[in-house]
Amino acid sequence: MIFEFINQDFIIMSSRILISVVLCGAIGLEREIKQHAAGFRTHLLVGVGSCLMMLLSLYGFEPYLNDHDNIRFDPARIPSYVISGIGFLGAGTILVKGVSIRGLTTAASIWVVSGIGLIIGIGMYGPAILATILVLLNLVVLNWVERRLERKKGVKSIHLDIHEMNAPLETIVSIIERENIHIRDIRVKKHSGKRVTTEFIIKITNITTPQKVQLIEKLMEIEGVKEIS
Repeated sequence: MIFEFINQDFIIMSSRILISVVLCGAIGLEREIKQHAAGFRTHLLVGVGSCLMMLLSLYGFEPYLNDHDNIRFDPARIPSYVISGIGFLGAGTILVKGVSIRGLTTAASIWVVSGIGLIIGIGMYGPAILATILVLLNLVVLNWVERRLERKKGVKSIHLDIHEMNAPLETIVSIIERENIHIRDIRVKKHSGKRVTTEFIIKITNITTPQKVQLIEKLMEIEGVKEIS
């Protein structure tokens, strides 16, 4: 009974689903390693789901189309809803906090993964593999290039470890801006343990060594700041 389902179409559909798991999972693994909110499982599920929707569009309605000659079906309709609907999931990964916007790259990777899943579902394996390689190069190699360029431009990072933070983020930002120092990016991480620690990673430009020393001294005066590096 089970072997009745194992025909050529079943093998094709199963292989496409497995390929989407591998390719989309690879992109998600990179996001997972960098501890982004949408990681391995999210990207894998989006890719497989998109592949399934394309398979549904290609194979799901064949019996009805064969039995009724007057039925017209647009195979691009379901995939178009996937592309538009994935925007809501991507928007959920974007975090706007103060002067910082985080999650744009992850939102874009989710959108690309949905596209990869769709073209795998239609059988375009070559473009899917090429797209996956290009995305991984963008996320890994170009990220390294970006850090190198930041160092050449004089972008410096200040790490603040704050226990039981009482001062809001706006206080820290105002202290830096009063020194006429440009804030390029702010990242906030929370570490749970015996004591909750909030880590601020602040990227700044146009700062000299004396200015950095003076800034660190002022930031150390904030209540709860335990370490600055």
